[in-house]
Amino acid sequence: MSQQLQRVVITGGAGFLGSHLCDRFLAEGWEVICMDNLVTGDLRNIGHLVGESRFHFFHQDVTEFIHVPGKVDAVMHFASPASPLDYLELPIQTLKVGALGTHKALGLAREKGARFLLASTSECYGDPLVHPQREDYWGNVNPVGPRGVYDEAKRFAEAMTMAYHRYHKVRTRIVRIFNTYGPRMRLNDGRALPAFMSQALRGEPITVFGDGSQTRSFCYVDDLIDGIYRLLHSDEVYPVNIGNPNEMTIKEFAERIARLVGTTSPIIYKDLPVDDPKQRRPDISKARRVLGWEPKFDLDTGLAKTLAYFRERLDAPLAKGPRG
Repeated sequence: MSQQLQRVVITGGAGFLGSHLCDRFLAEGWEVICMDNLVTGDLRNIGHLVGESRFHFFHQDVTEFIHVPGKVDAVMHFASPASPLDYLELPIQTLKVGALGTHKALGLAREKGARFLLASTSECYGDPLVHPQREDYWGNVNPVGPRGVYDEAKRFAEAMTMAYHRYHKVRTRIVRIFNTYGPRMRLNDGRALPAFMSQALRGEPITVFGDGSQTRSFCYVDDLIDGIYRLLHSDEVYPVNIGNPNEMTIKEFAERIARLVGTTSPIIYKDLPVDDPKQRRPDISKARRVLGWEPKFDLDTGLAKTLAYFRERLDAPLAKGPRG
């Protein structure tokens, strides 16, 4: 590798995952070009990077033409609304960034001769009929349901990525991201952890959808970012699951957070949203084999780090409890 700085473009770089990616690439000595239209991203996520000479922010809608002067070594396409609340409120934007945004980002990678990595999702598996989910499972997605705008946008993005690989010989990578949590999640993004933690810290009832028996597998953000960084530098073209296979019910997860915060808030139950997956757990044998990757952070450690961030953002008084 030459001594010249490696340059990476990260779309959605002011978002939860994108901002952590910016941190990782800067720590590895890269120059980082962060693009975000700030529809769901937040400048506070990258505020600590202002003044860093190797960091540049472009206020850019990636569904429009993307121009970056100079060389680019990698393009990481992470721009997209990423929670049910977001893509139900922004259905057309979600479809556009998955389709047009992926096309524009791939075009940039092709123009620059750069590697390209697509942030795909476990939602490609839909409400799975196979458990745990392996990369060779094609999924069970309702294309005309309310969640279809996100699921199908990502499935289309994967198809577009593979077409660019096969037809234009772009060096592409695809990561299928399973439920990830950590600092910089939006407090009101509608996903389980932000909802449970915010409610617990405010002393409000904790809302669980359905009877709480549906399962999820939660991966701490630092583990995810490490897997993604390894994937970019690998030679694996086909999708790779990155997530933590430690599966639990949503009810158990809510109870875990309540204990951590030290709240006496009751758990209340509401109707399950349409097409909400009943189970979710990654088979990570491929990541172990191809990337030498597996998660290192246990749930208690990751939740403690996340809780500290949420306390700071909510300016909540310290709750008394076993880990408060």
